[in-house]
Amino acid sequence: MTGAPARLLAGFAVLASLLTACTPVADPSQTATGQPSAVSTTLPTAAPSLAPSQTAEAAPPPPAPAPPPVPEAYTLNLYQEGDFVPQYTFDWCVAASIQMAHNLVDDTGGASWAGSAQQGELWDMARARSSNAFNGANPRGWAQVLIEVGMGPYTVVSIASYEDTLQTAARALAETGRPVGLVMWSGRHAWVMSGFESMGDPALFPEFQVTGVHVLDPLYPYGSGQWGPSPAPNSLLTPEQLATQFVVREPRRWSTDLPTGYLLVLPVAA
Repeated sequence: MTGAPARLLAGFAVLASLLTACTPVADPSQTATGQPSAVSTTLPTAAPSLAPSQTAEAAPPPPAPAPPPVPEAYTLNLYQEGDFVPQYTFDWCVAASIQMAHNLVDDTGGASWAGSAQQGELWDMARARSSNAFNGANPRGWAQVLIEVGMGPYTVVSIASYEDTLQTAARALAETGRPVGLVMWSGRHAWVMSGFESMGDPALFPEFQVTGVHVLDPLYPYGSGQWGPSPAPNSLLTPEQLATQFVVREPRRWSTDLPTGYLLVLPVAA
């Protein structure tokens, strides 16, 4: 009997140890009263991000607008030695001007128009295409012959303002590369404008200022007692010097529908 109680006691000891192992461990988050404590669900706050201006360099300022172009001295002259032709009679100024116009644009060097017989033929052509009480060649006959001899389109214009006239002539010469006819002495004489100087390129500045005009007077060296001496071939005249002989056309000199003004035999772009 003594062995049985001992085994029983040993069994109780094993059972006690099993029960102790199965007892739940108290949650340290519970309070003394046995109630669970509240658990915070707030997520950790992220570190504040920097604004773009704080993380990158500031953008450079836009470039300043370019200053407007400033007019500069500009010059154009078609004249070469040998282009001048005198008029062989006191009537043939238009015909001589047609010969000079041809020479100014002819770069072959061997086809210069200068003969007196040809000048007489050109005079007859211009007079036949004109209508005027003085039985001479008027600006329209002059322009028509220039067209027929292959100089390209020309037209006759009358402009009231002297400054506008010089600008119109210079711009047409620059655009076409062909000379301009100037109707001088209030409609009594013909000169050729072969070039000009200005402040500003006509292609860039609508309001450029003409400061000088290169001219060919076929009456050189004789001139006029009333209007003054003829300038030497390829003379550069100031606008003031040109204005002493280039004046408004006298209406009674030529019946036309054009208004009174400064007359040009003007090259036109083809």
